[in-house]
Amino acid sequence: MKRTVAKKRYTASDMRAVSDNPEWTKRDFAKAKAFDEVFPTMRKGRGPNKAPTKKLVSLRLSPVVLDHFKAGGPNWQSRIDEALVKIVKRTAG
Repeated sequence: MKRTVAKKRYTASDMRAVSDNPEWTKRDFAKAKAFDEVFPTMRKGRGPNKAPTKKLVSLRLSPVVLDHFKAGGPNWQSRIDEALVKIVKRTAG
């Protein structure tokens, strides 16, 4: 026989008791600074590659091809690239 564990439900008084993250007032918003002002040296995004080895392109593929590679899980784009590289090497020499 399975026993079910009752889920804890938070009450309104529980929510009022939480003071770790109080709601911001208009004064708080007025004093707030932009992220870039507070952390000016923090890097945004990945940035440029030191030695780009691949080029970004837009490519239309048939649904059969996409379904096949996506069924293999993450990194399906890399697997398509690997398959194309094999074909190029085979036909080039």
